[in-house]
Formats: sequence, C-alpha cells, structure tokens
Amino acid sequence: MHFVKMEGCGNDYIYLDGEKEAISNPQALARKISDRHFGVGADGMILICPSDTADCRMEMYNADGSRGSMCGNGVRCVARYLYDYKQIKKQEIAVETDSGIHTVRVLKDSEKERFLWGDL
Repeated sequence: MHFVKMEGCGNDYIYLDGEKEAISNPQALARKISDRHFGVGADGMILICPSDTADCRMEMYNADGSRGSMCGNGVRCVARYLYDYKQIKKQEIAVETDSGIHTVRVLKDSEKERFLWGDL
C-alpha cells in the first residue's frame, strides 16, 4: 500500500489515493494504521477520492475509526497532495468534504508554495 504522511500545524494524517488503493474497510484501516505504537502513527487517515463537483473528495477517518466531516489542516494537505502528486497546478483547489466544498488557495513566492484555507 502506498501512502503519504503529512503534517499541518500539528495535525498529522496518513493520505491514501482512493483511485489507486482499494480500501474495503476504511474505519478498520484507520484504527490500525494510525496506532502510534504498532502502526504508522497519526491523528487519522484521509482518503483522496474522485469527485463530480470538485477537484477531489476527502474522506476523513479519525484514529479511532470514526468518520470526521472536516479538518482545515487536513484539507490543506489534500490540496498539497493534488498539487505535488496529481500535478493539479491551479491557484485554487476545490476539495469536497462531508461539510461541503472547501477551497484552498495556493500562494507562490520565490522559494515555496503555501496552501491557505479559511477566511483570508
């Protein structure tokens, strides 16, 4: 299984590409992979799936396997994943979540890109 672990402002999640990885029981996988002693260790797991209304859909699972509706730091990391691995090089990346569609703005300066979400 291929995954990426990213951290945003202290929230660390394990990110899986839902188009490449067939996950039959995401709740159980989130509990197992998130365990900080016997797994990779994380606050949870985020599946990046196709969407009919946005650039992708984010399915968020907490470390206990429960479904989360949204995480601002998580959605910024999803946008970074799309930017780096899916080569979606847009100024605004739309991510569908259980709480609606959220837009992440990509700001570039001479050294790096920043991914901003929320009231700017």
